[in-house]
Amino acid sequence: MRRFRLAALVGLATAGLLVAAGAGSASSGVVGHVYINDNTTGVNTVAGFDRHADGSLTPIAGSPFAVGGSGAGQGDASQGSLQLSSDGRYLLAVDAGSNQISVARIRPDGSLQTTQGSPFSSNGVNPVSIAVDGALVYVANQGPGINPGDTNYTGFTLNAGGHLSALPGSTIPLPNDSKPGDVLFNGDGSKLVGTRIASSQIDSFTVGSDGLLTAATGSPFAAQGFDPAQGYGQLGSEFSPTNPEQLFVSDAHTAAGGGAPGLVSSFTDPANGVLAPIGGSPVSNDGIASCWVEISHDGAYLFAVNTGSATVSTYTIASDGTLTFVKSTPTGELGTGAEDARLSPDGSILWVVEAGTDAVVGFTVNGGNLTPLSSTPGPAGATPTGIIAT
Repeated sequence: MRRFRLAALVGLATAGLLVAAGAGSASSGVVGHVYINDNTTGVNTVAGFDRHADGSLTPIAGSPFAVGGSGAGQGDASQGSLQLSSDGRYLLAVDAGSNQISVARIRPDGSLQTTQGSPFSSNGVNPVSIAVDGALVYVANQGPGINPGDTNYTGFTLNAGGHLSALPGSTIPLPNDSKPGDVLFNGDGSKLVGTRIASSQIDSFTVGSDGLLTAATGSPFAAQGFDPAQGYGQLGSEFSPTNPEQLFVSDAHTAAGGGAPGLVSSFTDPANGVLAPIGGSPVSNDGIASCWVEISHDGAYLFAVNTGSATVSTYTIASDGTLTFVKSTPTGELGTGAEDARLSPDGSILWVVEAGTDAVVGFTVNGGNLTPLSSTPGPAGATPTGIIAT
């Protein structure tokens, strides 16, 4: 196990006792919490909701919680703009409008308190996505800025007090017009990938014991360079929770103006980080602009949020990573601007944020079947992006 992961887990037992105490004192039927990055201009906020056993959400007292930076005030073409620390004690939120990252402590009752020194500089322009593995944090700065290096991936360490410190030598500059959309670790923290929406590329790195990244041979991998080509506009991505060498990437289909069909590709990502497509061509669905992905905790199903058609497509995932499209939710169950999605810790509920309607919509999950719950409005003025369920 790597040094960074070990460092982050110091004090985990204490944190677990705090969470358990909060759960025990919560009102009847409250089984956890859901948090949304509101992406509000001026002072960015995070909306917090009590999560009930039936899947319904009610605002936590004091929500929304000011986190210090400034949001962009519009829908965000990214996945992972809100993340949970590995020990469950902190939320990390991008403040795209002020080029910062906010860190907030989760109190026992689910309310949030910003940590000392927060918000922290993102060391780039327009941060949109965060990856966390133990004490190691990487951020994708989407830009475009006016200076070389404003668009990048860059690393930090997160200490036990919730303070972010820049990791020297960690910044990977990107072309200012590449528009990175997601950055994420695999399950064991040995690899990190990032997607580039505008240039249809996937960056692949191995992660050293010092937290620094080494680009895999051939990285960035051009989606159009694979045979067959893997679509246009790579955005959402997720590693299999049961196989850290399987990567799944959605395709926003930018070359067709976000048109149909939605596409999802699967790749092997072995120890050396050299990506190889699984099963040939990307697998289409009947939606439009597949942009965000979430995978069931057992690794058997993938859910792709189709922003253009306001639907969610279900795929089965075979043991070798091969995808098979099953079906999509009917139109009308999601509103406009459907974006990031997250499953509950037990996998029974899938929540989708809607930037266009300022709401979050839940679905009960039964295998690959999704049944809609009622929509829950967000706070006034929000254009919600990332989502976390605890």
